[in-house]
Amino acid sequence: MPNTRFSSLTPLISPRSVAILGASTDPTRIGGRPIAYMSKRGFDGRILPVNPNRAEVQGIPAFASLAALPEVPDVAIVAIAGEAAVDAVGELARMGVAAAIVFTAGFAEADPTGIGPATQAQARMIEAAGSMRVLGPNCLGLFNDRIGFYPIFTSSLEGGFPLPSKTGGVGIASQSGAFGTHLFAVMRNRGIATPILVTTGNEADVTIGDVIGWLAEDEDTAVIAAYAEGIHESESLIAALTTARAARKPVVMMKVGSSQLGQQAAQSHTASIAGDDAVTSAVLAEFGVLRANSAEQLADIAYAATKRIYPVSNTLGVLTISGGAGVMVSDAAEQLGLAMPEMPQATQDRLRAMVGFCAPRNPVDTTAQMFNDTSLIGKFGEAMVAEGGYTSVLAFMTAVGGAASMYPHVIAELGAVAKRYPDRLYCLSLIATPDIVRAYEEAGFLVFEDLNRATVALHAMGLFGASFAAEPPSPAPVCPVVTLPGRTPNEAEAKALLEQASIAIVPERACATVDEAIAAATAFGFPVVMKILSPDILHKSEIGGVLVGVADVDAVRAGYATLLSRAPTGARVDGVLVAKQARGVECIMGITRDPVFGPIAMFGLGGIFVEVLKDVVFRRCPFGVAEAEEMIRSIRAAPVLLGARGQKPVDIEALATMLAKLSVFAAQSGPTLQSVDLNPVFATPDGAFAADAVIEISHAD
Repeated sequence: MPNTRFSSLTPLISPRSVAILGASTDPTRIGGRPIAYMSKRGFDGRILPVNPNRAEVQGIPAFASLAALPEVPDVAIVAIAGEAAVDAVGELARMGVAAAIVFTAGFAEADPTGIGPATQAQARMIEAAGSMRVLGPNCLGLFNDRIGFYPIFTSSLEGGFPLPSKTGGVGIASQSGAFGTHLFAVMRNRGIATPILVTTGNEADVTIGDVIGWLAEDEDTAVIAAYAEGIHESESLIAALTTARAARKPVVMMKVGSSQLGQQAAQSHTASIAGDDAVTSAVLAEFGVLRANSAEQLADIAYAATKRIYPVSNTLGVLTISGGAGVMVSDAAEQLGLAMPEMPQATQDRLRAMVGFCAPRNPVDTTAQMFNDTSLIGKFGEAMVAEGGYTSVLAFMTAVGGAASMYPHVIAELGAVAKRYPDRLYCLSLIATPDIVRAYEEAGFLVFEDLNRATVALHAMGLFGASFAAEPPSPAPVCPVVTLPGRTPNEAEAKALLEQASIAIVPERACATVDEAIAAATAFGFPVVMKILSPDILHKSEIGGVLVGVADVDAVRAGYATLLSRAPTGARVDGVLVAKQARGVECIMGITRDPVFGPIAMFGLGGIFVEVLKDVVFRRCPFGVAEAEEMIRSIRAAPVLLGARGQKPVDIEALATMLAKLSVFAAQSGPTLQSVDLNPVFATPDGAFAADAVIEISHAD
């Protein structure tokens, strides 16, 4: 069933009639370009210019006011200034117009404080809009070339309109108008069809998530390309990405900008590492979205994705006339994690019998013998696909493949292989004129000049395939709901809360006197760990507030006095925490509250170097044990946990269960929970136990 929030954009993107407030007779002005573009592209709906000083605008009858319009348009372009734009939005809403596109600037984007008159004017506009969808303000507009609809004032269209699409093409969603149209121009010049572009501007109402969701539900969109500077609202984005993955529609995004989460980052390891960009990356990865680091890379991935072939277990076979090129691809594939298995030995022997000096392992080097016998292209290609079983084939042909004397043979030989095995990706790296490149593409090949770019794009198709084929998320554990206090607890109180959530804690006791500390240490057995207990000292090691290897009663007595003496002036001290000294691999688990996505869990190896090394992984809460284990196994240092150098592996299931339970605790605790740090968590072959815990509560006393 379509998401009503997404389907409400249909009158905005695919209307039957459009009014233009501020319509201009000059086709180069903001209020004139949309009319000129729609006239040129043959918009199949009605254009209703509104201009009190003109009877006609660019040859189209004009109307003096909204009230004078002969019908209620589906959508209206607002290209008038200031407060008049606010009033116009209200009038449009009262008329029953379904959507408005507000070009007008000078709203929230002009107010760095977020509380000034410009922001207030934007708020009034949205209040006046009611249920009418509003794109912008301060947006460049959109286009839908399928129906010739061009409510946009970009000059990039002067270089050419979108190319026609045979396979659905790429839909573009962009927060930035200028960069969104830049992406369109890059793809147009690359020969990629982009029939729909929507720029969201200030996102006072319509968000980039809404647009991605609409494109995900649009049957004629094959691939979604997005550009974002910051995610302001999570609900629509999560729903959109869920819809896109269910529809097997790849989403590739450029997400720029990063920042820290605020002052609470200074109090939390997790928050200080997370930053909103790291959190956004984790959320995008959860839904199989690929992040591009340049417009060129975004175009490369989108271009490859238009083939709609997404191998679940991607393997790369390389056919080359250059040994050096094969080495280059091998290096790139290894860095990406793209498998390049060897050809079967029997196949290698057969190919070597054809060309005694070839290199048939993979990369498969045909050498220059291909010049003398062009049938070798097809024979070697057939062997790679049929016997090697590669899901992606990259052939390096350089200028040979672009030569007028050679390219018909390459198309004929490899094209025959592609027809027999249409479920594979076929990519050529060559240098050729635009007409020869088009001939290859029309025959079904991807074409790149650069080998590394080709390898990245082919790898991306496998990542999409793996995401589309992934099992549904495992259920999150059922854990008791824990009531949080109204203030930040000390360590003992924090651990008591976590124990209520079924999280295992190293045995310990809070001691208000030295005699209690001695009794606790004697009961646990020496050596023990002693820590100062204070809600005001969250990172105790920084003041020398942790003593390990406390070996006897005298050491407990001396340690108690030492810890109290190290408390900063004014800090509340509740005594000393005495704990059984645990051993194992030190890990860190944490929670931080992202202002957009809510509680986010972190996992990595622990100890004092976590903020330096940052070998950590994040995930949106809550999640199940399977997802927790996937997180644990994904860090670079995972072999330490899995039994590196003959060490006994830790209990990964216990560690994953603890992490999943922590995610449920965070999700159930509500917005007052700002952060949790469990550092270290000792992972052992017999279980996992938190040895230190910090919980931060907002609005603490």
